[in-house]
Amino acid sequence: MLPGLTGATHHDPTKPKAPAFSITSRRTVANADCSPGPVYKLPPNYTRYGRDGTLAFSVHGRLKPLAPSCTPGPGQFSPDFLKLSTFKSSPAYTLSSRPKELTKNQTPGRASYRLPPLFGTKGITTSSAPSFTITGRTEKGSFLEDITKTPGPAAYNAADPYMCKPKPPQWTVTGRIFPPDKAAQTPGPGPSYSVTFTKPKAPSFSFGIRHSQYSVPLIVNVDEI
Repeated sequence: MLPGLTGATHHDPTKPKAPAFSITSRRTVANADCSPGPVYKLPPNYTRYGRDGTLAFSVHGRLKPLAPSCTPGPGQFSPDFLKLSTFKSSPAYTLSSRPKELTKNQTPGRASYRLPPLFGTKGITTSSAPSFTITGRTEKGSFLEDITKTPGPAAYNAADPYMCKPKPPQWTVTGRIFPPDKAAQTPGPGPSYSVTFTKPKAPSFSFGIRHSQYSVPLIVNVDEI
């Protein structure tokens, strides 16, 4: 649906639109006199040129007495030691115990160091001839490295040649079979039974009792019911 050409809202933006005005309620009239009244109380020593410069005095309480002076007297000084700072003197030393801070110092002593060797490859101040080291053969990057991880020819067993060629007859060698003698425990004619599953047999039926949930039970003593 195309926008309309009338009204102020949803007007067609491609068409000219006359100015629209909104009508609202009348606002409250503000107070025309915004100056403050005689609510300020200026000090009497203020004039139109500023504050009056005459002397003024204030009345306060009595100050607390000052604390007694703690300055040292002449007997607290020792002028005997002033010569150490004003006159030249020979050096003097004092003997005291080792301070505790030095016990925590873990610096090595003079015996902890030694001069570098003059033989071998670890010389620092002397030149040494080139040296070589012999190590074992590594598998990385050598011909022994198996990158593909494929099995070798020894991983397979020998194939049977008769799988693809004609095979001759084979015999096995076993022990000799002896005929049974009188001491052998052979079964008599009684334990044996005739085998009938190799001959044809007529169908056979079995007679049983018909079972049904609707059959009437057998009632023997009628007087007890």
